[in-house]
Amino acid sequence: MDTVYNVSPSPHVRDNVTTQKIMGAVALALLPASAAGVILYGVHALLVLIVSIASAVLSEYVFEKITNRPVTIYDLSAVVTGLLIGLNMPPEVPVFIPVLGSIFGIIVVKQLFGGIGQNFMNPALGARCFLIISFSSQMTDFAAKGGIMGASAVDAVSSATPLATLKTGAAFPLGDLFLGTTLGTIGETSAFALLIGAVFLLWIKVIDLRIPLSYIGTFFVLVLVTALIRGYEAPLYYTVCEIFAGGLMLGAWFMATDYASSPMTANGQLIYGVCLGVLTFLFRMVSKSNEGVSYAIIFMNCLTPMIEQFTRPLAFGIKREKEAKHE
Repeated sequence: MDTVYNVSPSPHVRDNVTTQKIMGAVALALLPASAAGVILYGVHALLVLIVSIASAVLSEYVFEKITNRPVTIYDLSAVVTGLLIGLNMPPEVPVFIPVLGSIFGIIVVKQLFGGIGQNFMNPALGARCFLIISFSSQMTDFAAKGGIMGASAVDAVSSATPLATLKTGAAFPLGDLFLGTTLGTIGETSAFALLIGAVFLLWIKVIDLRIPLSYIGTFFVLVLVTALIRGYEAPLYYTVCEIFAGGLMLGAWFMATDYASSPMTANGQLIYGVCLGVLTFLFRMVSKSNEGVSYAIIFMNCLTPMIEQFTRPLAFGIKREKEAKHE
């Protein structure tokens, strides 16, 4: 008698990695940057993080209940989105602003496009750009009243954000950039804390090096060449300062690597990273803008389908159209 086998739909190779475990790992990796932000900027920064997370989770729950969709708050993706939105906020921002950002990021950018895995751009960055356009003065006010930064005397160098100082061609104290004792958003200033989280994600293989290294490496080379051409003092030191300043480390390790909005193919990830580096360079070093990470990532999120289309490997036995014509 012939044996009949029932073949389930793909994928046929599975493991025990779930969305909840991945999102939980990302949230855990962001804890060092979150802790650094609270220590540096005080209790209000903690309040911003809590409100951002709570409003993101609540927005997802209410929207899914109203639209009769399965509730997905337990996969922790809304927690990560809310946390990233909070980390992208100025330390003294009014709390209604991250609330609006979380609502926009979850409902408009994520849920209206089908939920997790269907969003075409990173929800946290979509929310940040929405808030920058809507509340430009509040989103660019990096004054610190609490924590280490609020309690310490601020001299002429540290009273400006690192990117504003670097824009003039002057270097910034590298130790301050590495530890985070500068002005900026809650989660972007401490490169040391961000690198701890990045190493953790690399260690447990939630992310790999293709996107972050191609992104940071491309940006590094372009900035170094520009610094040499412009005759900046200590061009290598200046370039390292640019790497650690602003949102580059947060964006490269935690937002550019978002599964839903970045390419899945290996070659596509390299192209994606290189283009991110070029765009960030153009925004920071050529245009009048100090920062360009958010806009660069969102722009490349929109190009991700096209990149995957050109880098997707062919199925076994299928030939490309040009190859078939020559046979």
